[in-house]
Amino acid sequence: MRISQLAERSGVPVATLKYYLREGLVPPGEATSATQAVYGQEHLDRVALVRALLGPGGLSVARARVVLEVVDDDRLTVIDALATASAQLPGPAGDEQPDTAAVREHLERWGWVVDPASPALRDLAVALAAFEAAGFEMRTDYLDRYAEAARALGAIDVAEVPGDSRAGAVRHAVIGTLLVEPVLIALRRLAQQDAAVRRFC
Repeated sequence: MRISQLAERSGVPVATLKYYLREGLVPPGEATSATQAVYGQEHLDRVALVRALLGPGGLSVARARVVLEVVDDDRLTVIDALATASAQLPGPAGDEQPDTAAVREHLERWGWVVDPASPALRDLAVALAAFEAAGFEMRTDYLDRYAEAARALGAIDVAEVPGDSRAGAVRHAVIGTLLVEPVLIALRRLAQQDAAVRRFC
């Protein structure tokens, strides 16, 4: 298909498709002349993926490019791909580098095995510090219940990763990590509304 047909089928304007191509988010089509190219189903799928990463995924073009490089890199293991994808998720703002010792102690107490260089360690330390700076107490039992729920969610995510194809596993793990995050946030807000109605009404 020509780029105009790709635009029609994907719902993305030609100008935006050309931008994706220039930025390397979508691979070039098969050249048929100096100024013409044809595109296939793989391009249509890639455009849909790019739209998801930039839209619901909330990634910048630079971060989306990193994620797509991970998806395309046949040398990465599923664990490495997951770590890279997680690192692209937006965390707390600022360049603050807090002490993560308390977070590491919690992880050890829970028996969690994680990458010691994971940006999520810093993100959790910043978030907990902000919670306490606002005058709230993050009790250990309270945090433990959150951790229990998070571990169950993590297990659900990993259980859904296909095991019969390394490429499929990486794609599922990476994209699932990024695009399920907004789903979890929305579900938590809705669950809070439901719990509030049941408790206070």
